[in-house]
Amino acid sequence: ANPIEKAAGPGQEFAEIRFHPSGNLTLLMGSKNQGQGHETTFKQVLHERLGIDPGTVQYIDGDTDRVAFGIGTNGSRSTVIGGSALFLAADKVIAKGKKIAAHLLEAGDQDIEFADGAFKVVGTDKAVTMKQVAIAAFQPPRLPKGIEIGLYENATYLPPRDTFPNGCHICEVEIDPETGQVKLDRYAVVDDVGTVMNPIGLKGQIHGGVAQGVGQILMERVVWDRETGQLYTASFMDYAMPRADTLCDMEIKSNPVPTKFNPLGAKGAGEAGTVGAMPVVMNAVMDALSELGVRELDMPATSDRVWAAIEKAQRP
Repeated sequence: ANPIEKAAGPGQEFAEIRFHPSGNLTLLMGSKNQGQGHETTFKQVLHERLGIDPGTVQYIDGDTDRVAFGIGTNGSRSTVIGGSALFLAADKVIAKGKKIAAHLLEAGDQDIEFADGAFKVVGTDKAVTMKQVAIAAFQPPRLPKGIEIGLYENATYLPPRDTFPNGCHICEVEIDPETGQVKLDRYAVVDDVGTVMNPIGLKGQIHGGVAQGVGQILMERVVWDRETGQLYTASFMDYAMPRADTLCDMEIKSNPVPTKFNPLGAKGAGEAGTVGAMPVVMNAVMDALSELGVRELDMPATSDRVWAAIEKAQRP
């Protein structure tokens, strides 16, 4: 299956960088983490843009007492939109930091460049780190005229258009015609989610998404009593979901093509695994069943449904 999805829109997202007199900082994000790894990814964006040690960053997300606003976590948008807001806020920090650094280094603003977490005078070895500049920002005698005390910057990012992550999923299944049991034998994914911010986190997102897709195709089903309306699958004990032994080893690779429509070049990855898994697993099931004469089967492809479809197809 070759899935493509519309992701990371619409709506804006918010990020704020607040340095403290110690030189450490607090990062405030509107997008709330629910296990996707936002904190790791956003701290990584900060590290790559400002050279900040992730271990020194206090992270706050989704706290409406502290964060101005945020749309939330949905639609594969957090890294794309929230990360872009953070990128823009970091640019503002750099812009103000250059003015402070120029004053500290007795140079012109135009002679200051920022790279690898330090402000440097072009063509010399004179430099100050981001942390040194942040500390100086809270000491009025060390500031140039017209610069307010402190180093606090925020940004809101509204994407100009959606992104379109895409990829290719390949799956091989084995079906026991005597029981209808479907077994996942091999699974491979190559995805283009734009710029990859955190390779390990991305693999986790894809792996989890594939697991959700496999569950929907092979086992997840809401069962009611037709006469009383009683829900039989009302708990996790009764509702079938994929477990570790349901899945096989997965080969997950990236073929990133950065988008031009946000500062990070990211396209979104939260739903990529599920979007590809559902069609590819069902296609594999139907391909295997076609040899037994089965031409139609509604999901989920549970063992009883698969067995019944085989029996029906082979009746004289």
